[in-house]
Amino acid sequence: MARQEKNMDSRKKLLEERVVSISRVTKVTKGGRHFRFSATMAVGDGKGLVGIGTGKANEVPEAIKKGIQAANKNLCKVSIVDNRTIPHDAIGVCGKARVLIKPAKEGTGVIAGGAVRVILELAGVKDIVSKSLGSNTKVNMAKATLEALKSERTAEHIAELRGKKVEEL
Repeated sequence: MARQEKNMDSRKKLLEERVVSISRVTKVTKGGRHFRFSATMAVGDGKGLVGIGTGKANEVPEAIKKGIQAANKNLCKVSIVDNRTIPHDAIGVCGKARVLIKPAKEGTGVIAGGAVRVILELAGVKDIVSKSLGSNTKVNMAKATLEALKSERTAEHIAELRGKKVEEL
């Protein structure tokens, strides 16, 4: 058990953290308005491991800390080809936000904006083209990007599912 905890701690230290969005949320009551902060955070190791989390608190630093904790719990592995791009194009959907991601030639860089760029860079993708197709809400765009990355399948994975060799595909 102690070894597993040590493993988790060392992995969390390697993760890079970035802010996707910070917003002030208001709860209106009979006594007046209550302001809190909502922070959406993304964490990743730059080698295919990425996660998103949201935290709310009365102060911004607390909300960020809670968001990072939530993101660490929601880590997922994404497929990356040649340590630079994705295997095929995909569309991720979250609410009305739709994100199209396509693999790109070497040297293209990350062609994406805002929340999509944050997620792709933390995942370790170096050459990719993306396009926002629907709503551009930051939180939903980040979640849609993660959905698109999760749906990626490598040739090796598909061959394994079909019980064939990669050459047969």
